[in-house]
Amino acid sequence: MANKLFATKSLERIMASGTDERGHSMKRTLTSWSLIALGIGAIIGAGLFVRTAAAAAQSAGPAVTIGFLIAALGCALAGLCYAELSSSIPISGSAYTYTYATMGELLAWVIGWDLVLEYAVGAATVGIAWSEYLNNFLVEIMGMAPVPYEWCHSPFQTSIDGVGGIMNLPALFIVSILSLLLIRGTQESALVNNLIVIVKVAIVVLIIALGWGYIDIANHTPYIPDATTYVDYEGLTHNYGGLLGILGAAGTVFFAFIGFDAVSTAAQETKDPKRSMPIGILGSLLICTLLYVLFAHVLTGLVPVEFFRDPTKGGEASVVAAIQEAMPGYSWLSKSVTVAILAGFSSVILVMLLGQSRVFYSMSRDGLLPGLFSELHPKYKTPYKGNLAILVLVALFAAFVPGNVVGHMTSIGTLFAFMLVCLAVIILRKTEPDLPRQFKTPFVPLVPILGVIACGAMIFGLGKENWIRLGIWLAIGFVIYFGYSRKHSKLHKHD
Repeated sequence: MANKLFATKSLERIMASGTDERGHSMKRTLTSWSLIALGIGAIIGAGLFVRTAAAAAQSAGPAVTIGFLIAALGCALAGLCYAELSSSIPISGSAYTYTYATMGELLAWVIGWDLVLEYAVGAATVGIAWSEYLNNFLVEIMGMAPVPYEWCHSPFQTSIDGVGGIMNLPALFIVSILSLLLIRGTQESALVNNLIVIVKVAIVVLIIALGWGYIDIANHTPYIPDATTYVDYEGLTHNYGGLLGILGAAGTVFFAFIGFDAVSTAAQETKDPKRSMPIGILGSLLICTLLYVLFAHVLTGLVPVEFFRDPTKGGEASVVAAIQEAMPGYSWLSKSVTVAILAGFSSVILVMLLGQSRVFYSMSRDGLLPGLFSELHPKYKTPYKGNLAILVLVALFAAFVPGNVVGHMTSIGTLFAFMLVCLAVIILRKTEPDLPRQFKTPFVPLVPILGVIACGAMIFGLGKENWIRLGIWLAIGFVIYFGYSRKHSKLHKHD
């Protein structure tokens, strides 16, 4: 039994799975630039517009820029490993596929189930954030009444006035629309995403360019605050300043980088994956890191850190409030930020739904999930039944569960996947030394080992509560694996 649990799927079988039994496969329509845009679309969103202010207020002040660099370093180390594997094994499934080829079926199932935390739960969480910010858009820009509290909050939430939530209709709406768009086709989805990316990047560049002249040096003095503790308005204590504060900021803003690995899930729909996948992964990460550091430098220079600690000015609308406070005459820019945030959230949801459906597609083809997840639409060549099933899962979570329930679970799922990808590179170099690799991770095994250490350190910083939640989630996954997946595995049927 142990041998079956850790049986690996041969690279020949993995590569052959790019075409199904009837000779059909998903359309290869994506280019290097499409993948870069896909990565930017996944990365720039809630992290840049929301987490930057939170990390500055709670952990590092102006030194949040250093936190971004630390988080980017961890992502870059994993990204180099992703680039090698995605160019060598250009098949849908991302970390799940790589793990199946190197560490066996059980760990492949674990990482596939774990990726649900990153993609499906992440998409629902961002959908809830989209719903929250929609009211700001309706009131501040459209001059309309907000969505009533009961119809934009879950049944587990109650307003200060005692109004109870019923269901989150805006979150349900945006998740449904984007799922249907993915069913229509990856190329069409990429086109919409490209347009959104252009809008988001343009707004970010405008804030950096126009806001630079309004930076007050006093707000950056000292750039690295002395180590102390900060108790927020909810009574939570944070390490502020010093090394611990910067590391805390790195853990907070890591969420801002989640998404670049989703590029690798589209390998089977890429025209020249061996060349394009490394460019898409590392290119999107590099562009976003540059924008993040410059954006954070400007934002923390506009207003003092106390501004972001004010609950009436913080939260979702921190960036808008900072522009209104420090840049008089630029109300049009603050309104543009509101639009950009809504667009940003939309593109993040789009790419997360894409990533989730492609992981389930691969798991279904291996027999670990029911066959419906890998059935392609006769016209659009997309896994439409899988998209619909995921739509139900994500929509239920988005409509009926508060966004703060999952906490840092999305980050844990992502970091765990990063660690296994780094290990996969080391193992595959030993087991398949002659495998064609158009891109090679430099300094193996040093870079993958550093990637494991960096990601492990960030996981350690997420705390006991999140480890317990991860354990419960994995326990549910093991029940499904031993109850269904192991019995239906196509790998064992071929043994």
